[in-house]
Amino acid sequence: MSAPTLQEFQSQVSELLLRHRSLLDVVTKFSQSNASVNRAVSKSITECGCIALNAKNQGFSEEMPLDQAHLQSKSHMEGELCEQCREIIRNEMGKNLFYMSAMCNLLDISLEDVVARESDKCSTLGWFNLT
Repeated sequence: MSAPTLQEFQSQVSELLLRHRSLLDVVTKFSQSNASVNRAVSKSITECGCIALNAKNQGFSEEMPLDQAHLQSKSHMEGELCEQCREIIRNEMGKNLFYMSAMCNLLDISLEDVVARESDKCSTLGWFNLT
């Protein structure tokens, strides 16, 4: 069985969304689900310990070429998610995506179009997209 397209997922969300038809409900549920993703990542560090953070200055300079800065940049993360933490974070991300799709539905925005436009912007702007 192949993975559903973004459009199929967005249609499925539209059919399932009964309780949270209010835009305010969906916006707050989206925000809450985003916080749950962040909390799950934090718990993988503080409770499980499968990953750790070792954050420090990236050491970029104004004179540094972009390709050098890209090679020098670090995630600050050490270790790998254990299967249990990976599953929890994946589930929380799924809820977050559900409410993002619900918001797209209520605002009559295609999630597929959002992804396509962002991809185009990344392709066009490259590293400058994130500045």
